[in-house]
Amino acid sequence: MTFEQVFGRILKFMIRNPTGNYRLMVGTDSQVHCDRTVFITGIVIQNAGKGAWACIRESIIPRKMLHLHERISYETSLTEEIVYLFSEEHKNRMIDIVLPHIYKGATFTMEGHLDIGAGKRNKTREFVKEMVSRLESIGVEPKIKPEAFVASSYANRYTK
Repeated sequence: MTFEQVFGRILKFMIRNPTGNYRLMVGTDSQVHCDRTVFITGIVIQNAGKGAWACIRESIIPRKMLHLHERISYETSLTEEIVYLFSEEHKNRMIDIVLPHIYKGATFTMEGHLDIGAGKRNKTREFVKEMVSRLESIGVEPKIKPEAFVASSYANRYTK
């Protein structure tokens, strides 16, 4: 699917229930294989408690990316790349769906899910500040484990 087709599906999903609580979430996970590294970026629109629509984008690097910082940084770059596709015009079109219904509780947020965690035993904890800052700088609410389920669960499922 092209980005415009994906965006059309997201709009269609939101128009069905304009009073919903929508979260547009983008997150990337990776898996190193014997001759390549597979990156999967998940794009999910969720209406809290009422379902979701999702799709993935696959990127393959034809080598093993063994350095954790390089892989986490590339995952963040792929997430940023998708977030950038949602221009102000795209975001305004989504906001315009819920705006007439905000007094009925309708909401819209956009999140970037990072497959990193701050726990003491998590090898990625040293990258949290850097990656979170990158997403904040482009106006997206960053989420890390355990809240970053689009990266750590949804996208992860397709990296194997």
